[in-house]
Amino acid sequence: MKTKTLKKNKVNVVTLGCSKNIFDSEVMMAQLKANKFTVEHEAQQDDSEIVIINTCGFIDNAKQESIETIIRYANAKAEGLVDKVYVTGCLSERYREELETDIPEINGYFGTRELPRLLKTLKADYKKELVGERLLTTPSHYAYFKIAEGCDRPCAFCAIPLMRGKHVSTPIDTLVNNAKSLADKGVKELMLIAQDLTFYGLDIYKKRALAELLEKLSDVDGIEWMKLHYAFPSGFPMDVLDVMREHSNICNYLDMPLQHGSSKMLKAMKRGITREKTEDLIHTIREKVPGIALRTTLISGFPGETEADFQEMYDWVERSRFERLGIFNYSHEENTSAFALEDDVPAEVKQERADIIMELQSGISHELNQEKIGKTLKVLFDKHEGDFLIGRTEFDSPEVDNEVLIPAPADPKLLIGTFANVKINSADHYDLFGDLV
Repeated sequence: MKTKTLKKNKVNVVTLGCSKNIFDSEVMMAQLKANKFTVEHEAQQDDSEIVIINTCGFIDNAKQESIETIIRYANAKAEGLVDKVYVTGCLSERYREELETDIPEINGYFGTRELPRLLKTLKADYKKELVGERLLTTPSHYAYFKIAEGCDRPCAFCAIPLMRGKHVSTPIDTLVNNAKSLADKGVKELMLIAQDLTFYGLDIYKKRALAELLEKLSDVDGIEWMKLHYAFPSGFPMDVLDVMREHSNICNYLDMPLQHGSSKMLKAMKRGITREKTEDLIHTIREKVPGIALRTTLISGFPGETEADFQEMYDWVERSRFERLGIFNYSHEENTSAFALEDDVPAEVKQERADIIMELQSGISHELNQEKIGKTLKVLFDKHEGDFLIGRTEFDSPEVDNEVLIPAPADPKLLIGTFANVKINSADHYDLFGDLV
């Protein structure tokens, strides 16, 4: 029995996982709105008739969060708090049969490429004329900008190709038009995302075309910052560095997950590169783009990782002094090639090694931040919290990187979404503090 009145044709979209899922949810929300649905993202009140959960299936923790969210809304449906619940995204793509068996209360499960079928289930039309249109869930001054879908890489640990399929690039003209549309709506910063940015163009242009795309996007009026996320080190297109250096609106920032600092582990992971070649690449990038901020992610406890392998990674991180770094514990994923290996590093050892790396990185970050004291940096302000207005430099992306805090002015809303110069007065491990110039 329903315990409350639900708002008919109101949809609550719940997004889990990475920025690529955020992008997909925004596309879905634009389609729903065009079909006369009232749409909210992660609504505060449970008064929606329909809930759509966009799930993540990447590693154990993400899968568990997705399952718990599905169960929560299945229970809400049983209590009459919602009428229909649908599940889409990576977990649903990968484990649809198991989910249908284990949680049958859900009204429908859909994969990562089944938006038209989901809309049809809701008696809505997939409007092709809306391709590229999105309802932004981020603050209106920045947006995630997906340039390709899927991945052709053979990385032993990764299940993304199982969930997202082969690499498919979006044509340059389409992306330029999409960027112009976002700029017209007030977006000033684009975070370029894909499973593999550096593979861009090989499928449709038969060559790596990321540099050409960046050239075209840099000419879009209103886009003041662009950042590159998820570059692959093997076969990195060096012409991207030339374009980055030549265009002031392409930030000196590169997110390049390197995964490990041991050549033995990199070979086991099927990364197609050695530690030595990785170090040469890092040196070249920093030489060609002085002052660039390099973000990377690593994996702790891949099968066969010995204390010697870990020490090799530790020493490499210590030498490399990455500006930004994160580390994940290895997750043993079925249907990946690493699943045939024994998951022989105990969970507590994986976590201990990850903690040691992050303690090292914290010290590196603190030292690098101290070097910024006294400097004046261009900052884009994102939000107001308590006594502070909070923003980022060109070397930082939302949610994952350092922040800049200044005392909140009388009307902080006037500065949110704007750029300003800030003189840095002090710094800790992950935050900078300063005043407006």
